[in-house]
Amino acid sequence: MRQHSIITGIQVLVIALLCYSCNNAQSISPSGLEEAKKAIAESNNIYFKAFQTGDSSIFVNRYAEDCCIMPPGAPAVCGHEGALNFFKIGYYKIGLRNGKFITKQVYGDGETYVTEEGLWESYDANNQLFDDGKFLVLWKKTPQGWKMFRDSFSSNRSAGLK
Repeated sequence: MRQHSIITGIQVLVIALLCYSCNNAQSISPSGLEEAKKAIAESNNIYFKAFQTGDSSIFVNRYAEDCCIMPPGAPAVCGHEGALNFFKIGYYKIGLRNGKFITKQVYGDGETYVTEEGLWESYDANNQLFDDGKFLVLWKKTPQGWKMFRDSFSSNRSAGLK
């Protein structure tokens, strides 16, 4: 009878430890993910201010130092220098002056990387919509906070309409 009590006690202890571990792991991940979602929303809210003001530093600072922007129909541009060149093309050649991001989902545990899925719109100097599409951004947690690490997007419009 005493041996049965010891075995039952050990089983209860193991079950309690497993439940504690599961609950503890669940409480860590959502808070990290919520932190990432908040940082992404804040970054997205100021991203297009770079094009409104012509201040490329706002744009470049959204990206990690080892970032790559992967536009459709063109090679990837990497690093802050690549991000700066990408900004200049958007601002001076394309005439991008405003836009918005619509985040549909953020995936991941919020620890080191998360992936954002969403839609975007681009506006010209007359506040006319000239392009829209979808994107996937891999965000990286850096010492400076959450930064875009890989930025991939495509237009919803056919190449003949641009």
